[in-house]
Amino acid sequence: MPAHHDIPATPDVLVFGVFEPGRAPVLEIASGDEVTLHSLPAGGRSCLHPDPARVPAELRAALDAHDAAPGPHFVTGPIHVRGAEPGDVLQIDILDVRCRLDWGSVSILPLLGTLPDEFTEYETIHAEIDAARGVAVLPWGRALPLAPFFGILATQPPRIWGPVTTPVPRAFGGNMDNKELRAGATLYLPVFEPGAGFYAGDGHALQGDGEVCITALETALTGTFRLTVRKDLGYAWPFAETPTDLMTIGLHESLDEAMRQAVREMVRHVCGRTGLTRNQAYMLASLAGNLRITQTVDGNKGVHMLMPKTAL
Repeated sequence: MPAHHDIPATPDVLVFGVFEPGRAPVLEIASGDEVTLHSLPAGGRSCLHPDPARVPAELRAALDAHDAAPGPHFVTGPIHVRGAEPGDVLQIDILDVRCRLDWGSVSILPLLGTLPDEFTEYETIHAEIDAARGVAVLPWGRALPLAPFFGILATQPPRIWGPVTTPVPRAFGGNMDNKELRAGATLYLPVFEPGAGFYAGDGHALQGDGEVCITALETALTGTFRLTVRKDLGYAWPFAETPTDLMTIGLHESLDEAMRQAVREMVRHVCGRTGLTRNQAYMLASLAGNLRITQTVDGNKGVHMLMPKTAL
């Protein structure tokens, strides 16, 4: 029977801002096992709640332990999945995602975001997270529905790349900031290193497509994942699906090129799942596919395309 594992948010299982090659796994599991991990919010000391009593001791301990690290994201991992080899795909079933803090932060930061030259009055605000009501209450009183997800879901980057900072998403996934990757979704990431090396972090209580000011509502999450090695897929690029849609992911410095990549990937996946020609799949993408801007702030911008499964 598949086993269930739990990883606390302690300093020894966290990285802060960089995926290091050769990092020892924090856990080794069998393919098909489930893992529950407890994350800490991004942003560092400048984003802590102004009431010290509301800052958990584990967050202070993590900041003290990783004071010299580059930040800004706390990420848990890597998790070694036995049997995973380069060229395989790690199937990540997102089973559950929940807020574990009663607050989150939103920031405008120097030289970051979509309009960095127009917003130079830098500030951080804090919203109240009311899990019982399922809302976040902003300082000016507006309540918005919670929709928690992990901004960073990744496999270990190729060792030859050396240390890779967390902000920029790439072929291994990483800081994709895709709000569709909530509980119930399945993400597929290529494996570049033995054991896959799964990471998760950068918890968001809610976010709009675009994440334009540089942050979502940054908070701590608890997530449960089923990790399965797939040797039958051969995907070289992140791909996902929800109960209702296929989802292709484009990541590039150019938003136009990220869009083209998402469309190109959707054509390929539709052809792989149906008897349609490339021309037919391309036309179907025009009729039924939905392009959305994932985020515009992470170095490599993101575009994802959703294709309703009912259209296949």
